[in-house]
Amino acid sequence: MQKFLKATMVIASLALGLMVTVTLPARALVEIDINRGVVEPVPVAITDFLSGDGKGAEIAGVVAADLRRSGLFAPIDKAAFIEKISNPDVAPRFEDWRVINAQAVVTGRVTQEPDGRLRTEFRLWDTFAGVQLVGEQFFAAPRDWRRIAHIIADTIYEQFTGEKGYFDSRIVYVEESGPRDNRVKRLAIMDQDGANHRYLSDGRSIVMTPRFSPQRQEITYMSYESGEPQVYLLQLETGQRELVGNFPGMTFAPRFSPNGDKVIMSLLRNDGNSNIFTMDLRTRNTARLTDTNAIDTSPSYSPDGSQVVFTSDRGGRAQIYLMGADGSNQRRISFGDGTYSTPVWSPRGDLIAFTKQSGGEFQIGVMRTDGSGERILSAGYLQEGPTWSPNGRVIMFFRQDAGAQGPKLYSIDLTGRNEQPVPTPHYGSDPAWSPLLK
Repeated sequence: MQKFLKATMVIASLALGLMVTVTLPARALVEIDINRGVVEPVPVAITDFLSGDGKGAEIAGVVAADLRRSGLFAPIDKAAFIEKISNPDVAPRFEDWRVINAQAVVTGRVTQEPDGRLRTEFRLWDTFAGVQLVGEQFFAAPRDWRRIAHIIADTIYEQFTGEKGYFDSRIVYVEESGPRDNRVKRLAIMDQDGANHRYLSDGRSIVMTPRFSPQRQEITYMSYESGEPQVYLLQLETGQRELVGNFPGMTFAPRFSPNGDKVIMSLLRNDGNSNIFTMDLRTRNTARLTDTNAIDTSPSYSPDGSQVVFTSDRGGRAQIYLMGADGSNQRRISFGDGTYSTPVWSPRGDLIAFTKQSGGEFQIGVMRTDGSGERILSAGYLQEGPTWSPNGRVIMFFRQDAGAQGPKLYSIDLTGRNEQPVPTPHYGSDPAWSPLLK
């Protein structure tokens, strides 16, 4: 993964990878309060970036698509534009953009450096205040043009919401193809919008529950290649793979600790009970966190690493529990009807997402970390496996509709109003969202 560097405008030519330069930062006079229940999308005009080969239009198109999918922005149809931008360094004619109710205008330029790199410049303008909000330029290899677009979209998102975006990120998931009675399951990875799709496994063995490291370009997942589910680590940059450990019984639901140094998982014993263990990836030492005659599974760390959320049927049916990272102070926090599974802590630390089965349907919901404020965001025939965007504002999950031959990926924001399909070549399940790329 290419390293991205920040610098000042005067030393822009010194970058070796993708370099970001920023000028004239400001707060937008038009802002989006993403904590409100209903947000009216902000109309923005995203002009084609000037270029000689059409690459500028492609970059602008990806920026517009990212912002539109967020549900917070409404890119205006280019057919409505009055002014044709001929020089992105010059302020646009703001009155022309106010006429079409564009509250912001994005302009830019793409050129090629003598060393072959793309140089992409963009500016964000507040049309009603008549000021530039931000200006940046990027240098990158031509193959990274989509990342440039995602970073620009993240910058615009942050300028209007005050929070980090989530577009420059990736999804690892289980791609499913073939007939239902002979399904091939492969690890796959793609950009969060479905682009740059590639496979990480060959499909000869069933794979499950891939999860990203929060610190490295590394994933953990389960594979049945030995006949029983075992946990593996896979380095995405090198392709190097290793077995986490040989445990008696079956291993399930591995996840990384926030610092990436541990894996937490559940181990199924011969008596049918499962308990939660951690393994230090440096020393390979294991520690047992639960010891019950029940099924304790699906552990997930809090962002600060001090607590773990998990599910247990120790009370008769599967509910959500919390405990300290050392296994102390185990207590139940969910008390709703139905059964709960796959809890996962938000990277913001404020919410826990979960799957709930109630009333003959599967639901994706969130609750506060003390179990209060439960809200259902989406319900359907069969859906589960929530995963958080890096900024904790969007959840991705997989759903199989009644009569469908396989599951598909979807995303939904915390309002529950902006549900979007996530494109994949075939069927898809078990998504896991990466942190923002670096």
